[in-house]
Parts: sequence; C-alpha cells; structure tokens
Amino acid sequence: MIKKSKGREAAGGTHKVTASDVARRAGVSKWTVSRAFTEGASISPKAREKVLQAAAELGYRPNLLARGLTKRQTRIVGLVVDEMDNPNLLGLLNETSLQLQRRGYLSMLLNISEEDREGAAISLADQFQVDGLIFLGTVLTEELVRLAHDIRHIPLVVLYRNCEDPDIQVVSTDGYAAGREIAELLVTQQGYRRIGYMAGPSSETTRLRRLAGFQEGLAQHGVDAIELLEAGHYQRERGVAVLANYLEATPAAERIEALFCENDILAIGALDALSERGLTDRLAVVGFDDIELAASPRYALTTYRQPLESLVSEAIRRVIERPDAETQHLQRGELILRRSHRVATQAAE
Repeated sequence: MIKKSKGREAAGGTHKVTASDVARRAGVSKWTVSRAFTEGASISPKAREKVLQAAAELGYRPNLLARGLTKRQTRIVGLVVDEMDNPNLLGLLNETSLQLQRRGYLSMLLNISEEDREGAAISLADQFQVDGLIFLGTVLTEELVRLAHDIRHIPLVVLYRNCEDPDIQVVSTDGYAAGREIAELLVTQQGYRRIGYMAGPSSETTRLRRLAGFQEGLAQHGVDAIELLEAGHYQRERGVAVLANYLEATPAAERIEALFCENDILAIGALDALSERGLTDRLAVVGFDDIELAASPRYALTTYRQPLESLVSEAIRRVIERPDAETQHLQRGELILRRSHRVATQAAE
C-alpha cells in the first residue's frame, strides 16, 4: 500500500499545490504568501517563517512565470541560433545558458537554421514576453533585423558578430585587430606572399571584421590581393569540398601558400582535404575560435581564441541590467600558435 505524503493529503490529493493551499495551511492571506517569496517585500519574520514552513510541508514552489508576467519580467532570455553544425556554437550555447541560470534566468532556444523560420521563432519569443534576445553568432538577415525591430522594447544583443544597426547591441571579439595580427603572423613572421581566405555564410548586416583587418594588414606588407574561397556554411564538409575544388583547379606552382579560415571547423575541413591528398604541411592554415578539436595532435591548429566567458557575461549584463553603454563592445582575443601555420620546410627547421 502506498502511503500519501502529509503535504499531498493536506492539499487535497494529487492536484498541484497553489499559493492558496499554502495560505490555508499557514493561516495567512494569499498576498502574504506572495510577499514571503518576493525578495525585499514587507513581511514580518514570524509570518515569513509560517509561510515557508507550510510551503515546505506541502511541497509548494512559486510560479515564477506568472509572477514575472505581472511584473512585466519573465526572467526568460531568447537565444537565437543558426548553423547548428558549427561546433563553436555548442560551447557558446552552453556558456550562455549556464551563466543565465546562475543569475536566476532561463533560456529559450530559438533555432532558425531552416529557411523561413525567423518569423516563427521571433513571434514565439514575443508571445512568451522574453526579457531580451541574444543572437549567438547568428547571421542577421535583413528580414531577421526587421522582425527584431518589431519587438524593440527589449534588449537585442548579437554575440560574436558585428552589426551596424543602432538598435542592436554588439558584444564581440575585436575581429579587425585579430585579422591584422594574423596577417602579421603569416607575412612578416612566416614570409608567405600568396594568401587565401575561406569565408562562411555572408551577411550585409553582420559582417565579420576579421576579413577587413586581415586585408588591411596584408596590404600594409605589400600583399594587395588574396584568394577568396566561399564555403557558404560553417561545416567541416564545406571546408573539405571548397579547398579540394581549389586544389584540383589550380596548378601546384600557382597555389596559395597560406589560408586563413573564418572559423576552426572550416580550417579543420581544409586540413582534412590536404591530408586526403598527401599534402599535409604543404599549405599553412590558420583558424578562428579555438574549439576543443583544434588542439588535437592530428590538426595542431593555429587559431585565434575568443574571450568566451567575458563576452557572454557582458551580453547577459546588457540584457538584464540594461546599462547606458556604447552600442559596440569589443574585446581582444589571443593568438594560439600550434603547428598548422608552418609548411613542411619550416617544420623541418
């Protein structure tokens, strides 16, 4: 025979325990129960103790969503993502959701990887009255920006990308400075002259400044033109295919000597394409992000590490605290030197 708990029995069976149940048990009003669970509310210590004891006996938990709606604050933040195949996104999503939880907030994942999903996702966020939207490295299309503007009463923050729209705040690595630093590595320190850049998805509204900085840095050292390889997506398979096509179409004597990839997963795809053709260490490759796989001995990928924790913390601060701050917040990252930026002749020295 299963014995019912005292709390369930007192609450009238198996129905969900409410504030009214707690009020009856404690012998107070429903509003006293609400004040007992509201930080800073006026309530005597004796009354609070009675309410908390009754709540513990009944297994009561306050309805934070309902309370938030009455205060026009749900403590839910929408996290907008695309390119779910990008391994860097998993670390970013994990860090953001954990930091939100530590501050007493929940995250709502809005996946817009499929075409024409932006409208449905943003509409859902608006219906749940989220406290803000954080775009996790999301490519902001013109349509997505328009939809975001429709709910401009909440903070809109884009992480890991740049955006010139004044209504959308930017929290990102200083990609321009990073690009210049990588150009310095490849040209001045390594002596390469024929250089390429592999790009991911393009966007007019959220350009990555790392390419502009890279081109400017190269130009200062007399390299005025680069080979631009368009991958279109942040997928290892695209990195493999794009570099393979380039190698097949370009005579060995005319090929680039070094390749800067827009992120690590494209760089890893490029290294796999070289390995499949027996060209390992024949083309210098540099990535961006420093994902876990980059440190694998198989790749030993030289890359640029973004300050993940501090950037996420700043993005969340802008949603929760809504400070009067500059729209653009950029931080310097760190160039991580491994082996992939050196070709075979250099590695042997």
